[in-house]
Amino acid sequence: MTLVGIVGGGQLGMMLAEAGARIGIDCLTLDPAADSPASRVAPAIVGAYDDETALAQLAAAADVVTYEFENVPVASARFLAERVQVFPPPEALEFGQDRLLEKTLFEDVGLAVAPFSPVASKEELFEALDVIGVPSVLKTRRLGYDGKGQVRLESVDEAEDAWRSAGEVPSILESLVPFERELSILAVRGRNGEAAFYPLVENVHRDGILRVSTAPAPDVPPELQAMAERHALAVMERLGHVGVLAIELFAVGEELLGNEMAPRVHNSGHWTIEGAPTSQFENHLRAICGLELGPTSPSAYSAMVNLIGSIPPEGSFDLDGDVHLHLYGKASRPGRKLGHVTVIGPDPDTRDRVLGRVTQTADNE
Repeated sequence: MTLVGIVGGGQLGMMLAEAGARIGIDCLTLDPAADSPASRVAPAIVGAYDDETALAQLAAAADVVTYEFENVPVASARFLAERVQVFPPPEALEFGQDRLLEKTLFEDVGLAVAPFSPVASKEELFEALDVIGVPSVLKTRRLGYDGKGQVRLESVDEAEDAWRSAGEVPSILESLVPFERELSILAVRGRNGEAAFYPLVENVHRDGILRVSTAPAPDVPPELQAMAERHALAVMERLGHVGVLAIELFAVGEELLGNEMAPRVHNSGHWTIEGAPTSQFENHLRAICGLELGPTSPSAYSAMVNLIGSIPPEGSFDLDGDVHLHLYGKASRPGRKLGHVTVIGPDPDTRDRVLGRVTQTADNE
């Protein structure tokens, strides 16, 4: 039996461990919190992500190591890679942590991006504004997710305040593109180079946090799906990526612009637990363990709603329809993802009717 070490014990680690249990793969997590969500379903090592004693313990116990979020210290991933197989490789983690490396990579493989400029000082921000203009977004190069580390500029006069708000750290200034909708592509690549792709997903964000994902995204021509798959495959091959990779995209006419990538399982793929023959979590484990990938075509029409900040009372989602509630065992806190609800339907109309009731219930809490 294979034992997978997971750096991170959040809800993604929890769902990886749950998927592993269904196919005979044991998981062991490393997380600083003794009560992490993953500790509810799998053994856990309690320790910091840069604690070499804890990392060595994880490496000694595991056959292969992965991670559930992209802000694991790259030095820790490299420490582990000297002792055990680590997938995705540390290089993928490094690119996923740095918006400048990420944008450059997208351009290198032919995926267009919004106009951007690196910014390392207040003076460089003013210089970048001369090139990029407004409206634009100042994004920190590192440690930005769920809307964090981003400041919107509507006027050059806001530059000094924006630089302070961003923490006066290396950043990029990015043009605010009038996109039509936000999409994401989830891809998975095995050790032998085999790749598979889930259908494009349409995402709706609120306050910078993913609120609703709809799968498959409505009205996607085959050419757009093929384009997204080509870009995702190019990124994975460039990085030697093994496992699930998510790329967030902006749809602008018939063009796709690369926004961000995550070298891991992703929030916009949670629908796959009930809506695909093989979930993203199972396929990630299959990929890193050298197993054959499972099918990725959707088995139904799906939608996922994040529960953010608070959870409606028990029984609120006992609705007519195919509704699945997933709770992460986390304490309530504004802006925190506490769980998600997946809606499955035999057709888009049925799914959307139930989805409307689920989102209304979640919004009324």
